[in-house]
Amino acid sequence: MHPILIKLGPITIYTYGFFIAAAILLGLTITSIEAKKKGLNNQLVSELGFYLVLGALIGARIFFVIISWDYFLKHPLEIFMFWKGGLVFLGGAIGAALASIFFFKKFKQPFWPWVDSMAPGVAIGQAIGRIGCLCAGCCYGKPTSVPWAITFTNPDSLAPLFVPLHPTELYHSLAGLITFLILIFVKKKLKSGQLFGLLLILYAVFRFNIEFFRGDYRGNIGCLSATQVVAIAVFCLGIIIFWKRRAK
Repeated sequence: MHPILIKLGPITIYTYGFFIAAAILLGLTITSIEAKKKGLNNQLVSELGFYLVLGALIGARIFFVIISWDYFLKHPLEIFMFWKGGLVFLGGAIGAALASIFFFKKFKQPFWPWVDSMAPGVAIGQAIGRIGCLCAGCCYGKPTSVPWAITFTNPDSLAPLFVPLHPTELYHSLAGLITFLILIFVKKKLKSGQLFGLLLILYAVFRFNIEFFRGDYRGNIGCLSATQVVAIAVFCLGIIIFWKRRAK
């Protein structure tokens, strides 16, 4: 893969950072369109985007640092180099959720219409952002002999080199795309808040199953990874939201 997209003298543009930026821009654009359809003030999307990006980056990086603590103890300055790869989506989701709650309270905005507007953008954002993971070599899969396995050879990649691996980054990307298409297809049939609940359900199901093919360490809780345990909690939350919002 290609961790570095462009290098011009002292200026280095990392492919991971490029795709994360593209994911954010596309996600916010879709959120703006959906918010306008719901009669919300879509002029606030840029403001919302600032809070979401800040919260997501902080949360995602904190989670990654925690699960890779042994490495960062030896390389403490790299804790802040998130553009090189190393963000945990679940951590980012938690950080973004906390930031959005602060945003809604500060600007006195209705919660459920906004999170429904954000749901498709979050899904497609994952689909685009995970391509950055593939290019950086993070979130890599377990060794495999399947015909669609990928082998990293670039020494700057975060994945093990010269070993055929499950392309879990692409599994995540495809999951995000499928989730996006489902949300767009059913959004007019659901009550306020249910689309957000469905996003949580779909994300949790995909993430729980893809975890079985992941090769990078994310912590263990019994026979499951820490991420799978969190995914179970997210799934339960999504079911509760989807069920409770059905009569609204």
